[in-house]
Formats: sequence, structure tokens, C-alpha cells
Amino acid sequence: MRLVIARCSVDYVGRLTAHLPMAPRLILIKADNSVSIHADDRAFKPLNWMNPPCKLREDDGTWTVTHGKTGEKLILTIEEVLHDSSHELGVDPGLQKDGVEAHLQELLAEHITTLGDGWTLVRREYMTAIGPVDILCRDHRGGTVAVEIKRRGEIDGVEQLTRYLELLNRDPLLAPVKGIFAAQEIKPQARVLATDRGIDCVTLDYDALRGIEPENPTLF
Repeated sequence: MRLVIARCSVDYVGRLTAHLPMAPRLILIKADNSVSIHADDRAFKPLNWMNPPCKLREDDGTWTVTHGKTGEKLILTIEEVLHDSSHELGVDPGLQKDGVEAHLQELLAEHITTLGDGWTLVRREYMTAIGPVDILCRDHRGGTVAVEIKRRGEIDGVEQLTRYLELLNRDPLLAPVKGIFAAQEIKPQARVLATDRGIDCVTLDYDALRGIEPENPTLF
């Protein structure tokens, strides 16, 4: 990761044109060669950027970032460099689930019959080529079920489970595999999408799973 703070102007030349006038800005150059230009506001959103594949050429007072496929360009006119440093970040371990979400997985695996009488656990964190399924289990008929667990169920969680199901159903030892999307709260749009894809939704009651008399989960 290279961090450059410089007084610069930026011109974008491609399907459209855009101009940022001269001002102090942060320029991020990542290991994947992506370049983004930031102001001291707007949270994480850059003022302008170029995604990989792209190449940076540094000439005296002018930096040119060219996209490898489209030929679009970011042209930075550098008036003054205030800071320039590089840092080796290494391989990122990825986003870790928060404590509540991880604990939900543990509790549901321990009390898998919450999903139905006669259900049995195959394993937690069942590994696939695209990542681990939170819980793989079998229903009372012996059918395979993949369970994706979220604290808050949104559309991206349904999409994630859909990808797992597509992969798992290619395995003749597991297929047919159905899906359950389980969360403490499931957004209406996520529920609609899950239903459309034949995925059941379960609303989990965290306290009930911890041993308090359950009023939930409810299966829809």
C-alpha cells in the first residue's frame, strides 16, 4: 500500500470527462495497482479512481493511470508532494463474523432440532471451494440442508447461500440440497428473494437458544 498526500489536480479521460481542481488530496495506490483519490471527507468514498487492471506512469509533475482494457485515463498534475510512504500489509484474513453471529452458529448447531424434530448435524463450517457453509445438516427425512446464519438477514446473505447451494447440488453424495436462511432479523426484500429461490427463512431467538423458553424461531 502506497500513501501519497499531494497538492494535485485530477482529470479523468474516458467515456466521460471529469476534473478535480488543484487541492491537497490523499492518493492510495494498492498492491493490485488500483489507484484512488480521496478528500478529507466523504467517509470511504473516493473522489475519483481507477480499478485494475491499470498501470501508473510517473513523469515529472504528471502521473498517468491507464486502464489496461478500456484505455481510460486518470491524469494527475502534481504541484507538491507532502508525504509519500509505502507499507507492506500482507495477506488480509478477511472479515470475521461478530461474536453474536458466531455464537448463533454454535448454539444452533448444538440445538439443531430447533429447526425440526429428527434433524441431525453433519458439521459446522462445512468447507466448499468458495467458502464455508455455516451449518450442514439433515432433516427428519435424511435430506441435506445448508444453513446460512446472519445476525441481520439481508439480500447479500441470500445471494451467498444461493452460491453455496448451486455448488453443493453438484455433489451427488449431497444432492438434493435445500437451503435455510437464518437470522435474528430478516429484511423483507431478503425474505422475498429467498422465497423466490425456494429457500426457507428462520427467525432466530438468541435468548431462546441460550436456554430461555423459546417463542421463536418461526419457520416460514
